[in-house]
Amino acid sequence: MNLSEFKAALSKTENIQFRLPSGSNVPDHFHITEVGLITKHFIDCGGVERLEKWITLQLWFANDYSHRLKPQKLLNIIKLSENKLGIGNLDIEIEYQSDTIGKYSVYFDGDIFRLIPKQTTCLATDACGVPASFGQNDYVEAQNVSVKSCQPGSGCC
Repeated sequence: MNLSEFKAALSKTENIQFRLPSGSNVPDHFHITEVGLITKHFIDCGGVERLEKWITLQLWFANDYSHRLKPQKLLNIIKLSENKLGIGNLDIEIEYQSDTIGKYSVYFDGDIFRLIPKQTTCLATDACGVPASFGQNDYVEAQNVSVKSCQPGSGCC
């Protein structure tokens, strides 16, 4: 979900509610402790330089049970962030504390915002010989691929 989609969804709801992948909800008294512009400049394992930017919203809650962030207040915080940080219509990532800081994509189902766990992936599948549709269930096959194609001088990590 990008920023304009997120703001449109906020304008359609009276209360902001986030649902975790487990099916439980983030407590209603959460705070948005950060709105940030993240820039990641890196080299993937195939040697390709990449530059990615996205918006991060950090959700947090404490013992402040009377707190309830309303959509208009969050829209005002986002507007301030757009002005101060120069945020454009980028994708949004939600950070939320679990065993460690969890990172989630988000979508609006018409009623609540649903958090979708983010996954790591190989960005140089062509250089490493990893199938483009590679998923978590392909772990054993990946072990074989890495032995065959990730040899010194193969162009893979």
